[in-house]
Amino acid sequence: MSTRKVTFQYVGRLLSLSLIIFHLSFSSVAAQNAYTRYIEQYKDIAIEQMQKWKVPASITLAQGLLESAAGQSTLATQGNNHFGIKCHGWTGATVYRDDDRTNECFRAYSSAYESFEDHSRFLATGQRYKSLFSLRITDYKGWAKGLKAAGYATNPRYAQSLIDIVERYNLDQYDKARSYDKFMVDHARDVSANGQPLHPIYIYNKNYYLYARRGDTFRSIADEVGISYRKLAKYNERDKKDVLVEGEIIWLKKKQKHAPKALKGQLHTIAAGESMYSIAQRYGIRLKSLYKLNNLTPDYTIQVGDRLRLR
Repeated sequence: MSTRKVTFQYVGRLLSLSLIIFHLSFSSVAAQNAYTRYIEQYKDIAIEQMQKWKVPASITLAQGLLESAAGQSTLATQGNNHFGIKCHGWTGATVYRDDDRTNECFRAYSSAYESFEDHSRFLATGQRYKSLFSLRITDYKGWAKGLKAAGYATNPRYAQSLIDIVERYNLDQYDKARSYDKFMVDHARDVSANGQPLHPIYIYNKNYYLYARRGDTFRSIADEVGISYRKLAKYNERDKKDVLVEGEIIWLKKKQKHAPKALKGQLHTIAAGESMYSIAQRYGIRLKSLYKLNNLTPDYTIQVGDRLRLR
């Protein structure tokens, strides 16, 4: 075999290996982003449930993340079941999927909030989990091991998986929380808007935001979140009659004058297809403030590769 042919094969293998590594890295980042978004969306419900039922918020979140694949499992998307609770003693709606056996019956809920509430009630009123409530609310390791010992899941690594999730995402901080965001909890209690599932709401830069869906208008979003559509348009520096694009960020409060403190000293490199407005929306910054932070005027022509200060 010629040296040239060997070299091509070697380079080809390196390229294949690089693509595999890139794919794994990309998948890992995507999974981490999904976990972070799930925590943002449901941490306040977990805290509210902890105060009501005495189940640690860290355990509720870790179980929800694990059982629902960060809200992306079939049970979660089709039945709002975030905790894998089966139909034992259940008279409500149901959904079926293969688990320990084929075509098993699982509980279905009209909202994610109902799933969190039923999960808390399931633990608090179930005789097999009674001993867990003698543990300190901050003893997430004891709770994780106790759930496994009580038979919540058959996976032998279930307890350690919960502990790993709690520690990786610092979920134990929520076990010390004394309050929660009432807006986030009240929104989660609603079942639907105009027959459509509610938009997930997230928090960033001391503000709430959601992603527009196809057909959304400022008025339709306003009806769902209980905020004037004129105010919504103003918060997003738009006209109230503007057509919204699927996937764009819609802020629910007036945007900040700069990005979060965590981004201090960091610069945004302008990419193809971006505008000053899209960048301002991305970070939850007022457009006027973004210009001012960079000593630019509104007649500035955006250039790919230019770098912008964010605070």
